[in-house]
Amino acid sequence: MKYGLIGLGNLGTNIAKNLISSGFKLFVYDKNRNNFKSIESLKAIWCNAPTELAAQVDCVITCLPSPKISNEVMLGVNGALASMRPGTTWIETSTTNVTELKRISDEAAKRGISTLEAPVTGGIHRAAAGKITILVGGEKLVLEKHRAALESFGEPIFHLGDVGTASILKVITNMLAFINLIGAGEGLLLAKKAGIDLREAYKAIQASSGNSAEFETVAPVILNGSFNTAFTLGLACKDLGLMMELGKDYGVPLKFTGLMDQMFIEAKEKYGASEWTPNVVKLMEENIHTELRAPGFPDRMMDAESVKNHLSKTKSDN
Repeated sequence: MKYGLIGLGNLGTNIAKNLISSGFKLFVYDKNRNNFKSIESLKAIWCNAPTELAAQVDCVITCLPSPKISNEVMLGVNGALASMRPGTTWIETSTTNVTELKRISDEAAKRGISTLEAPVTGGIHRAAAGKITILVGGEKLVLEKHRAALESFGEPIFHLGDVGTASILKVITNMLAFINLIGAGEGLLLAKKAGIDLREAYKAIQASSGNSAEFETVAPVILNGSFNTAFTLGLACKDLGLMMELGKDYGVPLKFTGLMDQMFIEAKEKYGASEWTPNVVKLMEENIHTELRAPGFPDRMMDAESVKNHLSKTKSDN
């Protein structure tokens, strides 16, 4: 089965590498051809437009930064849907607006094309390892048809129901991650002000009931000072905006999320949409003239065990 991938950003590039390493023939497109350089040597096949890509494959996978761009890629001028054949599948891995997702899915169904949403969650380090969690919405039969491809770039896979369910849960998981990020910043700042060694504070929190996947993987890049989560403030603000829309749609007051949304917007306006999400903690640091830095932490996200090994190595090197 031939696959096509549209979108070669941080996540899309890792999806492409894992699909190719698993033996899938992969056609790719991105509006910025420079993004193709990192996978060109892996024998990915470049296409000059979404229509060109879609005409040659059994399944089109999109991995894009916003609902607007997904809409343009699928339905716009030179959009993929126009050249997809009946019996093919569209897999949307982007974090997107449910209404727009269903609109494109309905258009696809009119042409005999199936839709599977498969947003991923867990961090870019897990995507690189092919271990990122995949949330799926769509028909079970379509999932099984493409399970091997999905398993090539992620696990575990959770089938949540119809198209739309996975996108809702993906936004919820991102909101929870951002809550943990802000909590980590406030907690570590308090520890620093109280004179607690931040290296020991990290290890103690990581072994406590206050730990989270976000804390153990993102706190290290804050303490290092790189802030590199490979996830931007612009994307965070987009996701929080989607969350606020869902709250209105379902009549759920999201008071805390609304406050958090304003904090991320403030950080984006100060540092820029392309800066990494932990800059929301940098804003806290600057407000009280205190930096959260400690020796020995990695400059990129790792799983908890790898962080422990990194800290042990830097201690022994010293």
